[in-house]
Amino acid sequence: MDKAPRSRHLVSDIKRIVLDVLKPHKPSLVDMSIRLSGLKGVDGVNLTLHEVDQETESVKVTIEGTSINYPSVEETLREMGAVIHSVDLVSTGKRLVEDVRTPQDHR
Repeated sequence: MDKAPRSRHLVSDIKRIVLDVLKPHKPSLVDMSIRLSGLKGVDGVNLTLHEVDQETESVKVTIEGTSINYPSVEETLREMGAVIHSVDLVSTGKRLVEDVRTPQDHR
């Protein structure tokens, strides 16, 4: 079985990634999105606030680009005091592939 090196996928093949992130109230969603969108290989960022408590915010982070560098995303979030709870979706390869609904999805 031919396996590609792990680091190759982390750096050059990621086109979309969706993360569940826990962050402090500051920096704001606007500041965080601007910082993430400035990373090399990132074309766009969408942050969706899901939950707020006394000290933190739970945010869905969607990043799209030509070649997202996941370690740079992790480091940038960490520098802003955020923690990645989970990687909920990753799209890799030469182009984005959208999900297709099937009968199993209606269960």
